[in-house]
Amino acid sequence: MAIGAVSLAVAKACAMLLNKPLYLNIALLKHNQEQPMLFMPLLMVSLVSCGKSSSGKLNLMKEVICIPHPELTTRQGVEMLMEIQKRINKIIELPSPPKAETKKGHDGSKRGQQQITGKMSHLGCLTINCDTIEQPLLLIQEICANLGLELGTNLHLAINCAGHELMDYSKGKYEVIMGTYKNAAEMVDLYVDLINKYPSIIALIDPFRKEDSEQWDSIYHTLGSRCYIIAGTASKSISKLLEQGNISIPKSNGLIIKHTNQTTMSDLVEITNLIDSKKHITVFGSTEGESSDDSLVDLAVGLGVRFIKLGGLSRGERVTKYNRLLTIEEELVQNGTLDTSSSSCDAGIGGQEQETMTLVKV
Repeated sequence: MAIGAVSLAVAKACAMLLNKPLYLNIALLKHNQEQPMLFMPLLMVSLVSCGKSSSGKLNLMKEVICIPHPELTTRQGVEMLMEIQKRINKIIELPSPPKAETKKGHDGSKRGQQQITGKMSHLGCLTINCDTIEQPLLLIQEICANLGLELGTNLHLAINCAGHELMDYSKGKYEVIMGTYKNAAEMVDLYVDLINKYPSIIALIDPFRKEDSEQWDSIYHTLGSRCYIIAGTASKSISKLLEQGNISIPKSNGLIIKHTNQTTMSDLVEITNLIDSKKHITVFGSTEGESSDDSLVDLAVGLGVRFIKLGGLSRGERVTKYNRLLTIEEELVQNGTLDTSSSSCDAGIGGQEQETMTLVKV
């Protein structure tokens, strides 16, 4: 368990002795001591959680994640998402005004469905009780509309499906909604319908457990040109990936990597080089049981990953990391080493042009 900690400590000590920030030390390691231009990873920020830990019937969405437009600075993206989160908090805290009963509510919920409530989760976002797949998406869509933001243009969504948590092994099916079970083939149809209905969703994380390789292939070939299919928990460990040199099982567009106990800095450099060589995307994620150490932000920037996934914008151990991200961006701008051409990479799939956005002041 000491391997990863010692490797990180050596990297930090080296950076201190050279009087360089940790992210630059990692970047020099990755680029063989050549001074690189660096870019900021795109944010993947958890807004709400509706997974099995919530009290609602919906199990599918462990995290509904927001990705700001890539032409925004990191600070602009964080400010925009903080405003969205603030609006979510207000809606959750305030009781809904009485209204005439209809067959279907404005949020897509059925008549008589309980009001959305929530509590703060360890992920740094609200865990809310939802009974339908549409409910959390319509909630965010409505808030964005009130702020003058358009999903699919100004910002995009990703869903952490956490497929491994949905499996009811006694039935051999995924329990998407409490009492509603679907086999692996039916899950493919569900995801296709979801992306058709909500094209602003550009990433599905762990749509299946890793054993359902046939369905990973199916969804990749069906949706891979429209949506990132990302393996997180479903992926092998970094050591296994490096040993086998194969990142295509399960079939995906990208991988979530984390700095865990047995992972050295050299391992992280090697695995990101491997992922880059296969034209996959790298998401650098935080681990369960987070500490206040903000080193993983330096690692993400130094390694040049496409996305960084730190959870929500609440809880001190996560806020510390977002603050570090903002500090690094400021340093890169001041030093003239921020590569803005790389940070403006397309947030969509298939090379679709995305409209330039300016932050809406609220």
